[in-house]
Formats: sequence, structure tokens, C-alpha cells
Amino acid sequence: MIKSIKESVKQTYTAVVKNGSGCGCGPSCCGPEQPASFLDENYKNVEGYQEKADYGLGCGLPTEIADIKKGNTVLDLGSGAGNDVFIARNQVGETGKVIGVDFTEAMIEKANENKIKLGFDNVEFFLGDIEDLPVASKTVDVVISNCVMNLVPDKNKAYQEVFRVLKSGGHFSISDVVLNSDLPKGILDAAEMYAGCVSGALEKKDYLKVIENAGFKHLEIRKEHEINLPDSLLLQFISGKELEVYRKKKSAVISITINAKKP
Repeated sequence: MIKSIKESVKQTYTAVVKNGSGCGCGPSCCGPEQPASFLDENYKNVEGYQEKADYGLGCGLPTEIADIKKGNTVLDLGSGAGNDVFIARNQVGETGKVIGVDFTEAMIEKANENKIKLGFDNVEFFLGDIEDLPVASKTVDVVISNCVMNLVPDKNKAYQEVFRVLKSGGHFSISDVVLNSDLPKGILDAAEMYAGCVSGALEKKDYLKVIENAGFKHLEIRKEHEINLPDSLLLQFISGKELEVYRKKKSAVISITINAKKP
């Protein structure tokens, strides 16, 4: 099951590179009538932003509140074509370093293509799994990630890896998707919606518990907003009756940006 989920995610994000665009955390999040609104902020005015590296896959701006300093070593989990990496590179300056890790080969190829065009020599991209990061322990000052941890089947292992690679006193700023109540079974069972960051989401309290169990302290939710999933999208995976129940329950998919520190 885990292998099939990962393969589905990889295929989905390979298609993003081939098609040249995504939609709010993944191309499957686009309904036939209107897109799901995952990101309520605009990257275009952010210093260091490179439009060619932005496929519209995020659900937040973690670099905005990551407290990245000149000379830091920053790790971006699920770095895609390099969007947040290049912004972080602007923040760390020439004396810092930014590492991007992604497990989709096509994304790594595109990221390196962008890096070469931009002429950056303090940026590196590695093919790897967030559950087993190709990064040495205690070498990173700041970890960032943008709407990617939901795609990782074993979130406990993922956050343990974040803890491992951070230096003592290091911290993360991660934007992700959580729930305030159960999703209908049809959505939870849909591989396409998993690749779109929705059905892989945990309830908010469970998600925060995963972070605490990994050993992090000073956990703080810095931003939060509800994601609008249009009926046209949901009806691809659930019946009209299930949709009616879902709306009455006032279930919500929520984007949050969390900061926490390694002691």
C-alpha cells in the first residue's frame, strides 16, 4: 500500500513537470469548474522568487516566517523545481547554503536545470525520500517544506528525520494541510486526492502530536486558513449524498504553517 501511494505521488508530480503547471498542491486538485484555493498569498512579490520554478503546488509561504539568517544551512523537503529553495537562497546569501530533497526524478532534473540557468553555486538538489533523508545528522539550521509532508505515508518517521538533521537549537517552518474532522471515505480512498495533499492529511491534533513525539519544543501555529474544495472536485470521488453529509458536518481542510524548535 505504501509503495503504491508513493508511486502514485511520483507519477502525479512527474506529470506536473511534463505539463508545466500544477494546481494548489497537485494537479488533481483542479476541479472542472474552478480550482481549489490552497494558497491565499502571492509569491510574486517575494524576494528571490523565480517564476520558472513555481508550479503552483504550495499551500503557504514557509520562508516568510522561517527566520532564515545570512550564512544558514537550509533544507527544503519536497523541493520540486526549486521554488522555495531559490527564495531561501536569497535569504542565506552567498555565505549560506540551501539543500533541496525530492523523490521525483523529473523534479530534480528541472530544479538542476533552473539552478544552472540562474548560476547558483550554493544550492544543491538531491533525489531522496523524506522518510530516509540523504542528509547528515545535525548539519541543518532551518528546515522548510511547503505542502509536502501530507504526501509522506509515515509522518512519524518524516518528523524524526527532520529532528535528526537539525542542529541543536535549529528549527523548522513547515506549511501543510490538516483536517478539523474526518473526510468522507471516498476521498480518503482516492489516490489522486492523496497526490493532491488532501486525503493524506491528519486531523490537526494528531498532526501536532506527531511533531511533539519527534521531540520538538516551542511549537507554534503561525498561520492558518481554510481551503475551499469545490463541489465539482469532491463529486469526482464521493456521491451527492456523501457531499451533503460532508457539508453539514462543516468538515474543513485547513492550511497551517507551523514553527518548532529542536532543543
